[in-house]
Amino acid sequence: MSADPRRAVPRTDTLLADPAVAAACARLGRELVKDAVRAAQQRVRDGRLAPDGAVAAVLAALPTTAGSLRPVLNATGVVVHTNLGRAPLSPAAVEAVVAASGTTDVELDLRTGRRGPRGEAALAALLAAVPAAEAAIVVNNCAAALALVATALGGELVIARGELVEIGDGFRIPELLEATGARLREVGTTNRVALEDYTRALGPDTGAVLKVHPSNFVVRGFTRAVPVAELSGALAGTGVPLVADVGSGLLRPHSALPEEPDLQTTLADGADLVLASGDKLLGGPQAGLVLGRADLVQRLRRHPLYRALRVDKTTLAALEATLRGPLPPVQEMLAADVEGLRSRAAALAARLVAAGVDARAVDSAARVGGGGAPEHPLPSAAVSLPEPLAGPLRLGGSPVVGYVADGRTLLDLRSVPPACDGDLAAAVLEVARRWT
Repeated sequence: MSADPRRAVPRTDTLLADPAVAAACARLGRELVKDAVRAAQQRVRDGRLAPDGAVAAVLAALPTTAGSLRPVLNATGVVVHTNLGRAPLSPAAVEAVVAASGTTDVELDLRTGRRGPRGEAALAALLAAVPAAEAAIVVNNCAAALALVATALGGELVIARGELVEIGDGFRIPELLEATGARLREVGTTNRVALEDYTRALGPDTGAVLKVHPSNFVVRGFTRAVPVAELSGALAGTGVPLVADVGSGLLRPHSALPEEPDLQTTLADGADLVLASGDKLLGGPQAGLVLGRADLVQRLRRHPLYRALRVDKTTLAALEATLRGPLPPVQEMLAADVEGLRSRAAALAARLVAAGVDARAVDSAARVGGGGAPEHPLPSAAVSLPEPLAGPLRLGGSPVVGYVADGRTLLDLRSVPPACDGDLAAAVLEVARRWT
């Protein structure tokens, strides 16, 4: 009679007592490690794993962190990729988040021991970056900022029909605004709106005039829009605030994005409030930025909805570090020199070819992404690989997301930090060895 195979299965307490497994329990949590232990035991029970390999199998199955999100190399050429978490934080911002993760003085004045203003330093950094603003608040995203404005200002919102846009994943500006209880007064047509359309729509119930930058599309041909400067002049003396949602979070004009609206210019042109995202062209954490007239900002701050929408200490820490620290990765990617990108692509391709991989350095066209500058491609360079590698690269030990064009997998380097070129090469080589 053969021995019962269950006798060869290592005991749970024995595996958990192994020093390396015990250390993993302390780092990842006991239940997560026990799941890996049970899986290893089942493999031993089925005869697919030798009993003395159980500890190694447990350790190999464990994730790097207790969370399920995995680091991904963004080789899509889309600088601000929503599906990949938009802006990667700078090292300075990451350090600030770690420092803020424990107990902090986020709302305490250490000098007096009394309650202090929340996020005062982050707001000061934001105002220093956009001097045309008198005051600012931060909520959890730009849609939240828009919802807060619509709720707090109340009444009827005057908006051009061509600016009733969809902002992604089926979310539409008019539906968002109407969900707050606001009433929309649509003016103009899909492609054309005149100053008189706005002024004729003003009445005693007007809460604000709202301009929304249609950031993820462009209408060309027989079109007309009213600039902020012209509209603000017409609203002067009416008491009706002009609110501009510029979307992408560009603080000041940028030479690489000449047609993208920015917060400083929009306020200088007469907008009373500007709204923007913190995790797009600003390059910081997810946040909704509201800047402008002090009385209007205070009105938003004192509204009960603000309490539900305000950000936490780690977001404030990351935002301040992004504003005060070195250039964040998004800004570095935008500023990358195309010749430097070509040199990197050539070096990577040569390294891969030497290892037997079909790789070529090619020119490519990157994108801003995140709803910014949809018709403004950024000249770039990529490593071209066989098309069948696209899927395995996404599923590799170090996931790489590129894109397929003309029967080849392209890894665009504008969205890959130079410091990650070695990691990119290693990930490709790992997948190529298995694929071949």
